[in-house]
Amino acid sequence: MIQCAQCDLYEVDEHGRRVFRCDPFTNIKEPECLLKWQLLRLDMLVGSFQGMSLWQQRMAPLQDKIMKYVKRELDEIEESEQWKQDDEDEELF
Repeated sequence: MIQCAQCDLYEVDEHGRRVFRCDPFTNIKEPECLLKWQLLRLDMLVGSFQGMSLWQQRMAPLQDKIMKYVKRELDEIEESEQWKQDDEDEELF
């Protein structure tokens, strides 16, 4: 099995980041390359999920404040329209 560092589709850019030029649909060298590619994509997916989870944790206090504000506004609207229901109840009797 060929290692990625030995493959001609592998590069290191000027910032030291690894760059994989392989594409599983067109130019993989070995069947094991497909498994490595899947692992890389899974790792990227997990990293994205962790970033999204961290962002959600930061936003949670703000979301709570917004929900409390909206609930308070809805309660005030219901309270201000209560007189309409009181009039309708009196007309029924």
